[in-house]
Amino acid sequence: MTIGLHIWSDNSRVVGLITKIIIILLVCLSFVSLSPCEALPEDVTIMGSSTVMPLAEAAAEVFNLEQNDYLVSVTAGGTGAGILGIVERKYDIAMASRAITEEEKQMFGDSFQEFKIGMDGISIAVSDEIYQEGVRDLSRDQVMRIYSGEITNWNEVGGPDKDIYVISREYGSGTRDDFNEAVIGDIGTESPGVDTVAYSGAEVKTAISGSDRAIGYLGFNYLGGGVQGIAFNGIVPSYENIKLDFYELKRNLYFYTFGDPTPGARAFIDFILGPKGQKIAAEEGFIPN
Repeated sequence: MTIGLHIWSDNSRVVGLITKIIIILLVCLSFVSLSPCEALPEDVTIMGSSTVMPLAEAAAEVFNLEQNDYLVSVTAGGTGAGILGIVERKYDIAMASRAITEEEKQMFGDSFQEFKIGMDGISIAVSDEIYQEGVRDLSRDQVMRIYSGEITNWNEVGGPDKDIYVISREYGSGTRDDFNEAVIGDIGTESPGVDTVAYSGAEVKTAISGSDRAIGYLGFNYLGGGVQGIAFNGIVPSYENIKLDFYELKRNLYFYTFGDPTPGARAFIDFILGPKGQKIAAEEGFIPN
């Protein structure tokens, strides 16, 4: 009995030792067989404007499929957050729906590199019900007075007898900054007439389409689906009017890097500025360069 147990114990140790050797050999072989062309792709991280995000995401999907060297990932968070992210080296590229400000240059230094990737229009948009009941054009003064809280009922601007539900964007949004500068007259101006603050263009669209009395502002590419873009100072937000510089609330869209782009960032920027990338921009509702 004792001898049998001793033999079984020795065999068990031998089997365990052989198993360990096999595992080690398999691990070693997997490293040896990994050739340079099979190396994992380098990550390229992009963060910032929710307006630019649909373009960046669509371009990244095609770019990632066409090559194996880089893997682009895109996250929204607002223009200001994207700019801070590249300064802190958390991201490779910032998406921005406005240009870098002098304040940002003074705060972080003038190492930003700018890449204009397309154009967009800030559309003044209303709920479908309001549009159908006659509100199809607002002047700058009327929009300013709505956001300042001076005009509170749609019947004051030719619409139905309904309170106006006013939607704005969050602090740090490039769209908010551009809207405030162009319509209100000052980037930092507060808007006492605002009822709801949305954190992306998609949220603005959801809020407008879910109401029968709302007004908001959002990128041209978000129009549709119960959200009607109205004329601003007599000019409707359309592809042609934005492209031909007739529509006042147009703006450039940008990628920024802090310092020279990494090789992966440079490759993706070149892609989005090239024919395929600009075609994607047009397909996503933006105006290409």
